[in-house]
Amino acid sequence: MAHPHPAPTPAHGAAASPDYLAGFGNEHACEALPGALPVGRFSPQRVPYGLYAEKFSSTAFTAPRRVNRRTWLYRIRPSVVHGAFEPIESGRLRSAPLDETAPLPDQLRWSPFALPDVPTDFVDGLATLGVNGSVPLQTGVAIHVYLANASMTDRYFLDADGEMLLVPQQGRLDLATECGRLLVAPGEVAVVPRGMKFRVAFPDGPGRGYVCENHGAAFELPERGPVGSDGFANDRDFLVPTAAYEDREGDFRLACKYGGRLFQCAIGHSPLDVVAWVGTSVPYKYDLARFNTLGTVSFDHPDPSIYTVLTSPSDTAGVANADFVIFPPRWMVAEDTFRPPWYHRNVMSEFMGLVHGVYDAKQKGFEPGGASLHNGMSAHGPEASVFEKASAAALRPERYADTLAFMFESRYPIQPTRFALDCEERQRDYLDCWQGIEKYFDPTKP
Repeated sequence: MAHPHPAPTPAHGAAASPDYLAGFGNEHACEALPGALPVGRFSPQRVPYGLYAEKFSSTAFTAPRRVNRRTWLYRIRPSVVHGAFEPIESGRLRSAPLDETAPLPDQLRWSPFALPDVPTDFVDGLATLGVNGSVPLQTGVAIHVYLANASMTDRYFLDADGEMLLVPQQGRLDLATECGRLLVAPGEVAVVPRGMKFRVAFPDGPGRGYVCENHGAAFELPERGPVGSDGFANDRDFLVPTAAYEDREGDFRLACKYGGRLFQCAIGHSPLDVVAWVGTSVPYKYDLARFNTLGTVSFDHPDPSIYTVLTSPSDTAGVANADFVIFPPRWMVAEDTFRPPWYHRNVMSEFMGLVHGVYDAKQKGFEPGGASLHNGMSAHGPEASVFEKASAAALRPERYADTLAFMFESRYPIQPTRFALDCEERQRDYLDCWQGIEKYFDPTKP
């Protein structure tokens, strides 16, 4: 069941790359032992190999077939086998509703976030920058960075509050999940369904990246509209793990994010003990280099919405609970056009991050591993020096090669956390980049 696309080459000493299945939203079926997957039924009286059948649903049972996400897991022990959960310190992890700050109209930007100097795994390395919506009401998102230097060896994690979109910026993620392994490099992204258990290892050393924790409708592929049947993110390029179970016993812990708080319980075995599975609620990854970027071949800078990879719809058509938008390598050919993004104010709130290279609207201050936040109706656009350069540039076809920026966009204002406002990485002089914008108005010269 190996996927024909080449997988990233492992670093020296790293685990071999896993095999994958292909397709977004497919009902995949996979088994790690021959005959482990029941045929023609989901819950036979006796499951092969003495396994337990367990249904994992990340949407309501009655959700329409098109959006229903559920997977049948055939596992060594059912998920109910664990100790009692106890609250643990949540560190810098936050969720909405949040009473420590308020949404701000100010434009915010951060330098690359520092990696820890003490052993820190993925869970302990989560730091929340902003939240919106409500975890109990299942709306909005929480935006985190992860800053870690230690793999999870005796601890597992599940997020009962939302699915997790992971965007590595430094170092690969080795995600071991209930459905199998995903090896995710910078330039790729991964999504773990709400409530699915997983463990994170860092095969290349310290890791840094971004997380969009989506409390609303599960991410799906946006409609293509007049583009037609192909382009943007194509279904075939999304990769799903193959079954790979762990049969381990020991003194382990299972951490759980629930209602915005962290809990933890003892568990005497690996919860990644799924030998076979079939369904649609599965983790997946996507190589952003496979995104078919479309744009103008005449004039005007197009709406960045055409760079949307994934969307979480809301109850208002065309207004997303969350969008994941990228700004990848591409050609710019627009004639008689100011090519960088225009100055604008938008009802949507925009959080941006940079995986590598340079973003075309900024010349300095926006660096890989850093971030910016422009809330709804907060004015933003190219800094003064970018405007001057772009206004005078000779317009010839230009390849934007060394760049990969992204945006988490949401209809709701994003409330920065106290950590985001007080941390050393916050650039308190961010507004200065626009203060040099000149007045050129002359009523006598059209």
